[in-house]
Amino acid sequence: MAPRLVAVTVQTTASPHPTTVFPLVMDVALPLIFTDFGPLPGVTEVREQSGPWDHVGASRKPVLTDGTTAFERITACSPPDSFAYEISGFTNILGRFVHGAVGSWDLTREDDAGTHIEWTYALRPKRLRTLPVRLLIAPFWRLYMRRALAATIREVHRRTGATTA
Repeated sequence: MAPRLVAVTVQTTASPHPTTVFPLVMDVALPLIFTDFGPLPGVTEVREQSGPWDHVGASRKPVLTDGTTAFERITACSPPDSFAYEISGFTNILGRFVHGAVGSWDLTREDDAGTHIEWTYALRPKRLRTLPVRLLIAPFWRLYMRRALAATIREVHRRTGATTA
């Protein structure tokens, strides 16, 4: 029986249209947006990227600030509306609690021509680890995601010259 997913979702709005936001979100440098936060390490670099990060099957290995790694692979990509990915092989403490995670970004056009962004990250707890993942890891993960999403939007706005929505 597969473990239950522990999903965390964050949302925001960006000024540019989804056709502008989508490629920038997909191409954002992970070390720029994922910085250390409490017990959660940031990303220092990306290794072994299989090519452009813009299609199903693309893969890469984020290297974390604690020296550990994970493996990331795009599982769905539908520009400019959505993309999804899996992360597995955590070699840090998180690997003791989860098998991995699935993430998805959904972008929808707002009435004022901006973009509503919803990012969901669903952790796959290991057997008998769902409660600690839900109570201890997920709250930190939500804050971590909020910081990363805010940094992503700042970078989108910087690269497009847009103002905050």
